[in-house]
Amino acid sequence: MPKVLISDKMSPLAARVFQARGVDVDVKPGLSPDELKSCIGAYDGLAVRSETKATAEIIAAAANLKVIGRAGIGVDNVDVPAATQKGVVVMNTPFGNSITTAEHAIAMMMALARSIPQANASTHAGKWEKSKFMGVELMGKTLGIIGCGNIGSAAAERAQGLKMKVVAYDPYLTPERAGELGVEKVDLDELLERADFISLHTPLTDQTRNIIDKDAIARMKDGVRIINCARGGLVVEEDLKAALDSGKVAGAALDVFPKEPAKENVLFGHPKVVATPHLGASTTEAQEKVAVQIAEQIADYLLTGAVVNALNMPSVSAEEAPKLRPYMKLAEQLGGFAGQLTQTAIKEVTIEYEGPVAALNTRPLTAVVLQGLLSPQLEGVNMVSAPAVAKQRNIGVSEAKRERASRHENLIRLIVTTESQTRSVSGTLGTDGEPRVVEIKGIRMDAMLGRHMLFVTNEDKPGFIGRVGTTLGDAGINIATFNLGRLEAGGDAIVLIEVDQPVPEKVLEKIRKLPHVVQVKPLAF
Repeated sequence: MPKVLISDKMSPLAARVFQARGVDVDVKPGLSPDELKSCIGAYDGLAVRSETKATAEIIAAAANLKVIGRAGIGVDNVDVPAATQKGVVVMNTPFGNSITTAEHAIAMMMALARSIPQANASTHAGKWEKSKFMGVELMGKTLGIIGCGNIGSAAAERAQGLKMKVVAYDPYLTPERAGELGVEKVDLDELLERADFISLHTPLTDQTRNIIDKDAIARMKDGVRIINCARGGLVVEEDLKAALDSGKVAGAALDVFPKEPAKENVLFGHPKVVATPHLGASTTEAQEKVAVQIAEQIADYLLTGAVVNALNMPSVSAEEAPKLRPYMKLAEQLGGFAGQLTQTAIKEVTIEYEGPVAALNTRPLTAVVLQGLLSPQLEGVNMVSAPAVAKQRNIGVSEAKRERASRHENLIRLIVTTESQTRSVSGTLGTDGEPRVVEIKGIRMDAMLGRHMLFVTNEDKPGFIGRVGTTLGDAGINIATFNLGRLEAGGDAIVLIEVDQPVPEKVLEKIRKLPHVVQVKPLAF
C-alpha cells in the first residue's frame, strides 16, 4: 500500500480521499526540517501547501519518494530541479484558488480606498475621527492590472462590476482575449501613467522581479494606490516606502512579502499600508478544493501511474514513453528558447515535425513546446494546462508533419507569430541523443543549449566576436561554448554563447553598446 505524508495544515478532506482510495496517510503538520528529513524516507508521496520546504536536502533523503503535490499554484517551496533529477514528479493545482485570490485583491482595494483597517482600529480605541479617514470612490476610477491570467482576469471582471475602467498589461494577452474580458490592453508605461489603482497578478520571474521600483513609481499618477496579492519580490519595498512617505503613493495593500512568514518588514506600521499574512487563497472553499484535488492527483499517480498537472513530467502512456522521451527535452528547449525571446502577445504557434518523429504521438510534444513557450510569463503552466491556456488566450496552435526530413534525420521546427513579428527555431537530436539547435530565424547553426546562455543578434562584421569575448573575459565570465551563424557575409548574424554563470546586467549593457550589436538576451535552461 502506498504511503503519503501530509506535512502542512490542510483540509481533512485530503486525508479522507487518500483513505478512501486505499492509500496509507500520515498527517504531521509543523515538522522541523530535521524532523522531515529523518522521516521522509518512509513515504511514497508528500502533500504540502506553502510552509513545508521541500529542499534539495529533503528530497535527497527521500529514498522512496515518487511524487510531491502542492495544494495550490506556486511551488516556490519545492526544489523542482532537484525533484526532477531524482525522478520525483511535482504536481500542483493551478486553478483551485483563482476566484478566492481575486476576491481578496478586490477586498484589499476597497479597504485601501476607504481606510477601513485604520478606521476600525481608531473607532475601537474610542476615537471618532470621521474627518481623518476621507476615502475615494472606485466607480469611474481606472484599475491597472499587471498580469491578466486566471486571477487577473477574475479581478478585472469584479472590478468592472464596480463600474471601474480596467486596463491590463500582459505580454501574452491577445487583443481578442482582451476584448472578451472587456479590458483595454496597454503597455506597462501607459498603465503606470493612467491607473488610479494598480493590482499585481503576475508570477515572480526574472522579467517581473522588482517590476514596481522607484522608476516605475515615478511614472505613476500622484496619489496612486498599489495592491499586491501575487508574489513578494514584485515590489521594491524600500522604494514603495519612500513614495508613501512623500505622498506620491496614497496607499498600498500587501498580502505577500519577499520573506515569509514576515515578522519584520520596512512597511510594517506605516499608516498608509494595509497588510495581511498571505490570505489570498485562505477561504474554506478554496482550501477544500485544492486539498481534494491534490489528494486525488497523488493517489491516481501512485495507484495507476496517471499524471495530472505535473510541472516536470509529461503525460504519456507507458508504451509511448521510451520513444518520446528523447524528444521531450528538445521540445521543451525549443519552446523555452522562443518563450524567453517573446515580448508581445502570441497570436499563432506552428510546430512542424519531420522524419520518424512525425510518426509518433506528437500531442505530448506539442504540449511540452507550449509549456516551454508560455512558462517564462505564466506561473504554474505545465504540459497538461498549456494547451488549455493557449486556447483561452486565443493562441492558434497547429501541427504539420512530414515523413521525410529535409536536412536532418529528425527535425522539430517551432514557428511563433506575435503581434510584432514571426520567429522560428529548429532543433534535432544529435548522434549522442542530445538536443541541438540547428536553425534560428532561417540562419543555420549547430548548438547545444546549456544552463546559462547569451543570445546575440548582430551585423556580421570583422572583430565582433573578439570584442564580445573580451567583454565577457574582462568581467571574469568563462565561455563554455561559442556558436554562430549568418545569412550571408556582412549580413544578419546570430551568436549563441554558453557561459558558466549568469551574466550581470551591467555586463549585458556593455555588450549592447558594442558596435554592430542588434539585440542581447540572457537565456536560462
